[in-house]
Amino acid sequence: MPRPTNKHRKLPPSSAPAGFADRIDAFIACLSLERGLSLNTQSAYQGDLDDCAAFLAEKHGLKSWRDVTAAAATAWLHSLRDGGMSAASSARKLSALRTFARQLVREQFRPDDFTELISSPKLPRRIPGTLSEAEMEKILAAPAGGDAMAVRDRAILELFYSSGLRVTELSTLAIPQLNLDDGFLRVFGKGSKERVVPIGGKALEALRVYLDAARPRFVRTGKTGAEVFLSERGAAISRKTLWVIVKKYARRAGVEKKVKPHLLRHSFATHLLGGGADLRAIQEMLGHASLATTQVYTAVEPGRLIDQHARFHPRNKG
Repeated sequence: MPRPTNKHRKLPPSSAPAGFADRIDAFIACLSLERGLSLNTQSAYQGDLDDCAAFLAEKHGLKSWRDVTAAAATAWLHSLRDGGMSAASSARKLSALRTFARQLVREQFRPDDFTELISSPKLPRRIPGTLSEAEMEKILAAPAGGDAMAVRDRAILELFYSSGLRVTELSTLAIPQLNLDDGFLRVFGKGSKERVVPIGGKALEALRVYLDAARPRFVRTGKTGAEVFLSERGAAISRKTLWVIVKKYARRAGVEKKVKPHLLRHSFATHLLGGGADLRAIQEMLGHASLATTQVYTAVEPGRLIDQHARFHPRNKG
């Protein structure tokens, strides 16, 4: 199966000062060609590095990445904080700078990593929002009727909740990635890493109905490709449209929480954990590189922990 691409689109050249821009451009090319990162991710890296380079040139009079010190880079981070940037955003920018600095060392452009001694901003632990099972059931039932739009939207919501896909993964999902007979799909996540994700029974049923009866009504000659979910114009459904769909049915279901596609992904993980699923299996299904990322869901289910304590602690018996 061919790996999804960014259709050979490229970012415009770095806007950093002369002496800095060429190394940023080389780094972005590496992110695209060797690591297969999305255009959005490449753009975020480039923006962070361009901002850093502009600060280093203007405030410290530096001419090249060869001249950058830990003190100068730390001053940039402090300027972000003083400008009101959150710790989370500052940490993301430092992460981009660290990745870039390591690349400079690997390419022997510098002998040392100037970010090695920089401390990361302390982040508060954020617990993902989630929907209750009852709220999720209401949203899944919201696309009423048998018209093509309702059938499509029902399949979208069921698949979001059944498989925990990211919004980009669902919008780019192609028919060859589906294996409905065996009940799974292959998806390309961050960094174009492939993973296998199960499709639950209700989602399988909704997908089959959509593919057989509704998708053909969206097909338009010259516009339709292999993507599973199509817009009214016959093209692949966009991320923005998926956001609109999720929010529309959440309102129709009477759910007062701020519902967006990623909340369905959080609910997928939380409900699996609450049902007793293994944390490493959830990690695989979500496509998390680190188990630590998945472990945040253990903080979402205090009721499950209380139940486990009540059932199994010896002092609760008799």
